[in-house]
Amino acid sequence: MNLSNYTSEFKKNLSIAYPVMLGQLGHVLVGLADNLMVGKLGAAPLASVSLANGLMFIFLSLGIGFSFAITPLIAEADGEKNTEKGSIIFKHGIFLATILGFVICFLMLGSQNLMYYMQQPTEVVELAKPYYQVIAFSMVPVMIFQGFKQFADGLSLTKYAMRATIIANIINVFFNYVLIYGELGFPELGVVGSAYGTLFSRFFMVGFMIFIVVKTKSFKPYIVNFSFKNIELPIVKRIYNLGYPTALQMWFEVTLFASGIFIAGVLGTNSQAANQIALNLASMTFMIAVGLGVTATVRVGNQKGLQNFKELRRVGLSIFILMIFIDLFFALCFVVFKDILPTFYVDNIQVVETAATLIIIAGFFQLSDGIQVVVLGALRGMQDVKIPMGITFISYWVIGFPICYYLALHTPLKAVGIWIGLLVSLTASAILLYLRFNKLTRKLIVEKHELT
Repeated sequence: MNLSNYTSEFKKNLSIAYPVMLGQLGHVLVGLADNLMVGKLGAAPLASVSLANGLMFIFLSLGIGFSFAITPLIAEADGEKNTEKGSIIFKHGIFLATILGFVICFLMLGSQNLMYYMQQPTEVVELAKPYYQVIAFSMVPVMIFQGFKQFADGLSLTKYAMRATIIANIINVFFNYVLIYGELGFPELGVVGSAYGTLFSRFFMVGFMIFIVVKTKSFKPYIVNFSFKNIELPIVKRIYNLGYPTALQMWFEVTLFASGIFIAGVLGTNSQAANQIALNLASMTFMIAVGLGVTATVRVGNQKGLQNFKELRRVGLSIFILMIFIDLFFALCFVVFKDILPTFYVDNIQVVETAATLIIIAGFFQLSDGIQVVVLGALRGMQDVKIPMGITFISYWVIGFPICYYLALHTPLKAVGIWIGLLVSLTASAILLYLRFNKLTRKLIVEKHELT
């Protein structure tokens, strides 16, 4: 293998990925700001944010997964230079995203009492409920924003969503400061103050994206005569057929990690706080994988539109190799700084010691997690979603969850057992998904060769 055939694509891959990475960093920093600022109130408030966000992401993952269907369809239309087709996908995508936002909001409001049945500490649940109620209303702007974001990503115009999330993060930090602690004449709301900061910042994000799409020349051909009138069922069905397996892929993973949060809660407040620290740090590096996953979807989708399957495979492999290099670096950083990183969150020595051990394992699974994300992105760009959906289910719930559950609750490993299970599940997913990509691309190349 001539490595330069793949490393030559690194610059272009990063040019598409870096705004997504920074935008994703903005999302992660919202959570980081909430955790750091709420963490100053104590372990129970920090655990309550972890519990509420864990339950919230179970619902949000379905909506975000559906919105991911917009990107490969737009990328394919862009590869074909078919603006009219892209405009139709955009309109229907925003329509579905808006409907999903309201559905998720109502589902969250109706599910808040589930926290009482999750064997969590009572003090944590009582703090989590009002936080959860407020962030439920933020699901509407989040989903509308996702619709616009996935549309822009499909056109390789990833910088606008990045700008929206970075500015929104500043807004979130400001409102966190004044509402959690009661500064500058604002009421002192504690944990729920951070939820209002998140809500306000998310309304800004969707407003910013609407403004950009209306005012930017590159988007204007796609919004001519934009209206929700004449919604076509076949287009809705096409997005649905691509969206629901993608939604379930994400749901399987998010619910696995959420289950880890709930199991950690059963082990006690300190274990849950330590688990949240390790999970938040892992999310910081996960943004890199998300950026390259979007890049894989866009670039592979473009090549699918051109029916150039040799180039499709080469581009996909170049992104996988880049991901490996980056994740090896982050894994090393996690191992080296394992004892220092937890101290930025809390000063509870038991929480810090447990988190340090979890961070070592998180360092090792960086590689598996990154690979499975970018391969999923490439398969999504090929609009191959149903088999990957099955692979993720098997990896996370047939293999991973039983290991998490058994090691955490039936061995002395406790919280460490949760993370061993996560590592095994992500590794299985990465291997199986890559085998799927390898088989599918080789088959398409052979079929194209036979036709010519």
